[in-house]
Amino acid sequence: MSTVRESDGLALSSAMSYLTMDQRAAAPVLHRALDAARDIWVGGERDGEHLRGAMLRVLESEPLAIRIRECSRPRTLEELGLAKRGALLSMAVRIGKARLIDNLLLEEG
Repeated sequence: MSTVRESDGLALSSAMSYLTMDQRAAAPVLHRALDAARDIWVGGERDGEHLRGAMLRVLESEPLAIRIRECSRPRTLEELGLAKRGALLSMAVRIGKARLIDNLLLEEG
């Protein structure tokens, strides 16, 4: 099932109710981080550490986000060294009291 998203890319979640207005404004950083990793993957990058680094650089741009990020096998969540089609980009990010999660399956490229 596809993730249902707000117009700014934030995945809909009951955790959003815990966000202040400033925190809600910061929360789309999750989607931007996933997009950054997907974009370099579509461009040919397959090294999982580089994909994780792309996500981390975007997440670090948002001071309200405390992050955990992964590039893993979708069934086992085993961290990948080489991201092939079907790899899962995922993250859990704490913004204020809310723990937000998001993911993206690499399908193009």
